[in-house]
Amino acid sequence: MPNAPAPEDRDPASNEVDYWSFIDIAVERTVRTLPAVDTRAMRLVLSLYRASNAMVYDLESAIHRPRGWSWAGFRVLFVLWLAGPLEAKRVAQLAGMSRAAVSALVNTLERDGLVSRRKAGHDRRTVELSLGDAGEHLVAAAFEAHNERERTWASALSDDEVVQLTALLEKLMASNVAAAAKRRR
Repeated sequence: MPNAPAPEDRDPASNEVDYWSFIDIAVERTVRTLPAVDTRAMRLVLSLYRASNAMVYDLESAIHRPRGWSWAGFRVLFVLWLAGPLEAKRVAQLAGMSRAAVSALVNTLERDGLVSRRKAGHDRRTVELSLGDAGEHLVAAAFEAHNERERTWASALSDDEVVQLTALLEKLMASNVAAAAKRRR
């Protein structure tokens, strides 16, 4: 049986290359054009991006879309379930979204009876969001299914590896560059 072709010899258009294995090709071909590229950093960011996208896609398609929600919609509902009622701008911060995105989502979530909005008592220009009666029960049930799927993803790692990976991601997000990125939101 012949050895698998090296990344530089694989054709990205072939069916042998998938979403994950494309990282090897991307790194190898980028280095050929830009030899000074930091391949460790490139591989880290591509891997994080692709892993998080795969998880989000899986959670959204298996858990949230069947309930009529997008991933972003679930994030808004989850924040309100745990921390609400809150001002819309605070929901945006905690969900990692823009205020405009939250505003657009709330229109749909409100129409579906999951979220309600009202003027905040301390400032009539400020909107406060809260889960509607139906939202509370639906989000709790959705999160049980969501967490079961999280458990399935985490089961690929040992308990120590889960702790280590979590600590490394928290360290990455505590960096100066992460703090600057958060301020731009």
